[in-house]
Amino acid sequence: MEQIIIENKAFRLTVGADCVAKSLVCKATGEECLAPGVNLPLFASTQERPFNNEVKLAYPCKRTTYPATSLRREGDRLVVGFDVAPYYAFVKITEQDDYVAFSLEDFREDERGYGTLKLDRPPVAEFCLLQLAIADRAHFGEWLNVSWDENTAVNILATAPQTLVDAEAWEGYRIMHAHVRKDIRLKGPGVALIACKKDSLMDTIAQVEADYDLPRGVENRRNPLNNASVYYTYDLNAKTVDQHIAYCKAGGFRLMQVYYTSMLREGDIYCYTGDYDYNEDYPNGKEDLVKVLNKVKAAGITPGLHILAPHIGMKSRYVTPVADHRLHLKKHFTLAKPLGLEDTTIYVEQDTVDAVMREEVRVLQFGGELIRYEGFTTEYPYCFTGCTRGAYETKVTEHPLGQIGGILDMSEFGAGSCYLDQNTSLADEVAQKLADVYNCGFRFVYFDGSEGAIAPYEYHIPNGQYRVWKKMTEEPILSEGAAKAHFSWHMLSGGNAFDVFKPDVFKKMIAEHPAQEIKRMQNDFTRVNFGWWCFWGVETQADQYEYATSRAAAWDCPATVQGDLRLFSENPRLYDVLEVLRRWEEVRATNWLTKEQKEQLKNLEQEHILLINEEKEFELVPYNQIQGAANGAPEFTAYSFTRKGESYVVYWHHSGEGTLELGADVEVLDELWEQSVIGSVLPLGKRRYVKSKLPVEELIAAFQNAKVEVKKV
Repeated sequence: MEQIIIENKAFRLTVGADCVAKSLVCKATGEECLAPGVNLPLFASTQERPFNNEVKLAYPCKRTTYPATSLRREGDRLVVGFDVAPYYAFVKITEQDDYVAFSLEDFREDERGYGTLKLDRPPVAEFCLLQLAIADRAHFGEWLNVSWDENTAVNILATAPQTLVDAEAWEGYRIMHAHVRKDIRLKGPGVALIACKKDSLMDTIAQVEADYDLPRGVENRRNPLNNASVYYTYDLNAKTVDQHIAYCKAGGFRLMQVYYTSMLREGDIYCYTGDYDYNEDYPNGKEDLVKVLNKVKAAGITPGLHILAPHIGMKSRYVTPVADHRLHLKKHFTLAKPLGLEDTTIYVEQDTVDAVMREEVRVLQFGGELIRYEGFTTEYPYCFTGCTRGAYETKVTEHPLGQIGGILDMSEFGAGSCYLDQNTSLADEVAQKLADVYNCGFRFVYFDGSEGAIAPYEYHIPNGQYRVWKKMTEEPILSEGAAKAHFSWHMLSGGNAFDVFKPDVFKKMIAEHPAQEIKRMQNDFTRVNFGWWCFWGVETQADQYEYATSRAAAWDCPATVQGDLRLFSENPRLYDVLEVLRRWEEVRATNWLTKEQKEQLKNLEQEHILLINEEKEFELVPYNQIQGAANGAPEFTAYSFTRKGESYVVYWHHSGEGTLELGADVEVLDELWEQSVIGSVLPLGKRRYVKSKLPVEELIAAFQNAKVEVKKV
């Protein structure tokens, strides 16, 4: 059988004239990448039902996929044929040195044609742009869609947001594939096939991103700030900027993430999103923002913007007094009767059986009016009952027979906002407003609310992010988001941050969630953010952040710490916590950790402390909490460790000052490099260290029997 060879310097793909892939060989490693014995055609075409008359009579009318059955090459085009579907597909191929790109150019009826049926194009709903049965390797990255081990990597990578990329797991292999859809865009969007040495993968993806002018996902992952933790604030302005900078510097943060509510008007639960008017703290708008950001940057801190692109506030100008026609409706209904000004029952043509019933989101939109409803019928005549007209202060109007409206897509975070229709110009309109704020001097971005997308989510989630990204004058040096899909890999430098964990379960949640997620995200050559860490006043203590930030650093990952000025002021041990963060941020910035130390830190059961030793150099040692310290005194914490043949304890009181009667003379140090004081009555308050020649078991026992005298501060 005749074979078609698609080849470059990196690999050779062999396909039969029957369009079945026969071989995919990585030249650098000599490895065959296809699973043996799987006869899978390279392409396939899906129709909603048969259209040509004889086929319609012979086969059931249902969504049907027609595998390609023939293939020939004409220059840089592949001509794809099908047994039943009477047309050819023309797929353009671009053989670059490191990858091969595929894109659908067009269709043409074959000799069978459609007879007297007048179709403007073959009735293709979806086209499989590439599919290969790739043999399993040690790792598979679901987000990037890459199968790899230490030798070879195979990647099917979208070159446009409209290309939908995925994989299906089978025994011993995965079918990795890319599709384009009529309801998004059939012709033009492409995909790149990569088969190379594992160590060359990122360079190859970087070349694809450059060739297709995509966001630079590889470059951003290589940015030295990619593992830097983030100081997060929601109230940055001219009055607070100096205090936030001071805390940021004390914690060693190189990045400051600013919530949009710092400078833009907002109320409860996102009720003004979409308007994006500057608030009273920025009376001169952009001019004031530029000044604040310049101050942050002058302190050596890189500012980033935290946004909510898909939300539209229910008090915004897009909702009241006339609801915008570009808001998203979850389900459409057609009025079966005219709706008068006083009517409280709304008759519709369609079955209402799956209408939403959560109380705060029972909202209909017809024209510019929003209407609340209490219930609905589930049998004909279909209607919504108990309606309250002019909801959210919209204007009550008459609505004619046949008007189309529907159920408003309200946010799952409460009734303060709804979602825009991403298939309309409103998405770009709002994106431009957000980009205008970003362009005042921000350098990275967090795409919050990204899950607030319409179906198909695998397209609209990344494309919603991309619509904002493209309007930024300077490409963000890194970014994160609340949700991701394949194309997001080019924009999101890391996996999504986990949300707030309370102090009583903080360490446990770090071990259960981000420390497990990173093991998956490493398969995508990506780090995760170990969480948005809230400051819970006096409940937040140094050992919690020591554990969490050290685990993050073990995998070269950052975290985000919420800089709440009020809660900071309520914690007498704030600077102990910030000093812990500062040390670990320096560790990240200088790549201080060795491979061996990182492996030690990946043991989630053993806690560690980062010391500054007598030579004022970092030193990492394991330490263990002393259970029942000071006879179980509340708010007293102590940990023991050994180093250089001596026993140590680090101890502190969470909120007070006082004394600790130990019953044995020991050396007490504020820091290991400072001169010690010898005694048995120890100062109690901030973190201090005890050094002793006692065996560690005896020192632990002394701390368990110690007496605390504390005066609250």
